[in-house]
Amino acid sequence: MVDAGQKVGGGHVMRSLTLAKALEAHGASFGFLGPPAANEVLEAFAPEIPRLSAASAEPRDLAAAVGREQFDAIVFDHYQLGERDHRAMAQGRPVLVIDDLANRALGADLVVDSGPERAAADYDGLIPEGARLLLGPDHAPVRPEFAALREPALAWRGEPVQRLLVAMGLTDVGGITARVVERLRPRIGDAGLDIVIGASAPSLPGLAKIARRDSRLMLHVDTPHMARLTAEADIGVGAAGSSTWERCTLGLPSIMIVLADNQRAAAQALAERGAAIIIEAAQSDFDEALDRAIMRLLRDADLRRRLATASAEVCDGLGAGRVAEAFLKLIAARAGG
Repeated sequence: MVDAGQKVGGGHVMRSLTLAKALEAHGASFGFLGPPAANEVLEAFAPEIPRLSAASAEPRDLAAAVGREQFDAIVFDHYQLGERDHRAMAQGRPVLVIDDLANRALGADLVVDSGPERAAADYDGLIPEGARLLLGPDHAPVRPEFAALREPALAWRGEPVQRLLVAMGLTDVGGITARVVERLRPRIGDAGLDIVIGASAPSLPGLAKIARRDSRLMLHVDTPHMARLTAEADIGVGAAGSSTWERCTLGLPSIMIVLADNQRAAAQALAERGAAIIIEAAQSDFDEALDRAIMRLLRDADLRRRLATASAEVCDGLGAGRVAEAFLKLIAARAGG
């Protein structure tokens, strides 16, 4: 069960899809349930996936939809649902909750939180006795194609900058993609600029006009080729959400832009590890800070190499498989018990 929308973005759907595919690789079958916006993301990236649509992302609409279905276990990736919702919808079945917040009680048997500084103590009093925690980027659900490109990508980090990647999230919260591209265009010389964006993103119409005049810009709308674009880029500018772990897997020297409060702790932890340059979208000098950061990265190959090494140490891209194995063992144990 996932959430999605203009404010929420599409990251819940994408990381849950990654986990679902990992479960399928072990023989499980699955279906998705979420609001209409979640179905839009699935239609773009996985149209073959079985899915149901609730009337909205509200708990009562989700409960009404799931109550009509048969299933053996359930995964929740929805920040507005808590312990009461989890228990009511699961009806005693095994529950996995994907979380980043540690801010509410969860009715979970297994909790996945990829935050780099997350500690078990953060969930004290928030999970049932006996629930298991899978914490840190080692459990981040990253699509397998990223891990497959990891070795060749890391081999040439620090080379002269030929391509930059901008990926601010499919829903382009607040039109942030256009704002970032506006700052980059005068500063990147002849380097190419790959821009990943969703079909309904508010920045898309304006960027399409610019791309017709500026041959350096290449728009990738609802692209299935994110791993290749990340591997081929020399510098990345991306939102500090779940795509963070994709960039880390491939060691992409990156500027991470914090778009929401729940992204701040993980971003700060990566900054302290020297794994990324962090900028807050809401800070008053955002434009100037982004200008300074991009010029530093363009000019300093040693800095790019240091960021690549540090970020690659954060995440190896194999987390989805680890989570899938843990959840399937839990399901089997519950069935056998």
